[in-house]
Amino acid sequence: MTEMRRVTAICNGSVIDHIPAGAALKVLRMLRISGKSSNPVSLVMNVPSGKYGAKDIIKVEDRELTQEELDRLSIIAPHASVAIIRNYTVAKKRSVEAHNELVNVAKCTFSNCITHGNREPQSHRLTVISVDPLQLRCHYCCRAQDMDAIIDNLL
Repeated sequence: MTEMRRVTAICNGSVIDHIPAGAALKVLRMLRISGKSSNPVSLVMNVPSGKYGAKDIIKVEDRELTQEELDRLSIIAPHASVAIIRNYTVAKKRSVEAHNELVNVAKCTFSNCITHGNREPQSHRLTVISVDPLQLRCHYCCRAQDMDAIIDNLL
């Protein structure tokens, strides 16, 4: 049985592959991509994957992801890979890496943390406790982070 291509190739932009199945909508929120932008976005969910069983794929035309966006992406899809497409060919391949600490990527989800105060501005530092599943802890208040709320706290 031949497999049909589900999404057409893009001329320029970014292809985010190996997103955990069902997490693509969170990635779109994290990248601040809504239906109001002029860039075409292709989204494929629950595609068969030999490595992960199922995965999601996002293609964003005419937008190359920055290193800051890759750092944010590591919160949702720590094993994702990003292909930068130029003139229908892969110009660069970048992998998302979960670092030991995320600095100024997201705010602590605990509302009483010192990082939320205006009088003592602190950098936002989240320590990675575990990658799979991803668990983060605030460097200052040592509270475990609510992973569903962390997307709303992205900087």
